[in-house]
Amino acid sequence: MSQQPSTQRLTPRQKAAMLMLSLDVETATRLMRQLSQDEIELLTIEISNVRGISSTIADAVTEEFHHMITAQEYVIQGGIDYAQKLLENSLGFSKATDVLEKVRALTHVKGFGMLKKADAQQLASFLQKEHPQTIALILSNLSPDQTAQVLTEFNDELRNNVSFRMATLGKVSPSLLAEVEDVVEDIARTEISQSMSSMGGAKSMAAVLNKCNNATAKLILEHIEQSDNQLSGEIKRLMFLFEDLLYVDDRGIQRILREVDKRELAMALKVVDDKLKEKVLRNMSERAQELLKEELQYMGPVRLKEVEAAQTRIVEIVKQLEDQGEIVVAGRGGSEEVFV
Repeated sequence: MSQQPSTQRLTPRQKAAMLMLSLDVETATRLMRQLSQDEIELLTIEISNVRGISSTIADAVTEEFHHMITAQEYVIQGGIDYAQKLLENSLGFSKATDVLEKVRALTHVKGFGMLKKADAQQLASFLQKEHPQTIALILSNLSPDQTAQVLTEFNDELRNNVSFRMATLGKVSPSLLAEVEDVVEDIARTEISQSMSSMGGAKSMAAVLNKCNNATAKLILEHIEQSDNQLSGEIKRLMFLFEDLLYVDDRGIQRILREVDKRELAMALKVVDDKLKEKVLRNMSERAQELLKEELQYMGPVRLKEVEAAQTRIVEIVKQLEDQGEIVVAGRGGSEEVFV
C-alpha cells in the first residue's frame, strides 16, 4: 500500500495488540496478568493477526495511549474541565477534545453530565436523602466548585460525614457503582462504569476545600483530623494547588520568584494555561523572560511526574512564604473572603 491507514480505522483490540507488541516482554507479561482469561485469549488472537505494521502507525498508537493515560490522570486530579485546559496547552483544542471524548467513552464520565448542570441547592436536596457513601461517590465525579457549593448546603453532620468518605475513597467496587447507577439513572440517563476506577482521595478533597470558604474548610478538616490525623495532614499539604498562583498578587509573585530555581520554574510551567504563564512572565525582567521562554521552547517532552514534582516544590515555597506572612493568597474562599 502506498499510504498507511489511519489509526482511526483500527479497532480498539487491534490497537491493544500493537501496543503489546511495542512493549518489552517483561512489561507485556505483567500487563497480561491483569487481564481476564477471555481478554487474554482475544488479545492473543489479535496479536497473531498483526502483519506488516509500519513504525509510523505503531508510534501513533503508542502516542494515543500515552495521551489517554495522561488525560485520565488530569481528570482524576481536577475533572474534565481541568483536563481539557491542560491538554489544550500541549495538544491543541481539536486533539485534546478528541482524546477526552475517548476517555469519556471508556470511563462513562458523561454519566454525571446532567448532575453537573444542576443547581447546588436542588442537588443537595436530592443527595441528602441518600447514603453518605453514595453521596461521596457522586460528588467525587463533580467539579471542586460544584462539590464545595453542595457541601455548604448540607448540615454539619452530613457535610463532615461525606467529606471524610470522599477523602478516603480509593478503588470503587462494581457493586457500589451499581448502587450509584440506580440513584442517578433518572437524572443522568446513562450508565456508570462497572470497572474499578480511582475516585476521591486526599487530592480531590483538597481541591474541594480550596473552593470552600475558610470557616467551612476548617470545620471539615477538624472533623477529618479527629478520625485520621495523617489523612488530615495530607489534605492540608495538598490544599494549595500550583494553579492557585493566579490568586497571588504581583508583589507576591516577585517574592516567590526570588526563591525558585529558574529551570524548575520552566518545568513547572510546562502544562499550565497561558494565563498563569503570562502572570509569571510579567513579573520578571526582560532578560529573565527571554531565558524562561527559551527554556520552555527547547525543553522538549518531559514526564508528567517530573512536572508535578517541580510544581510541588514550588508550592512548598509558596506555603512557607504564606505562613511567614510575606505573601497573601487571595480569592480561594469565594465571595466571603474579602481583603481591604
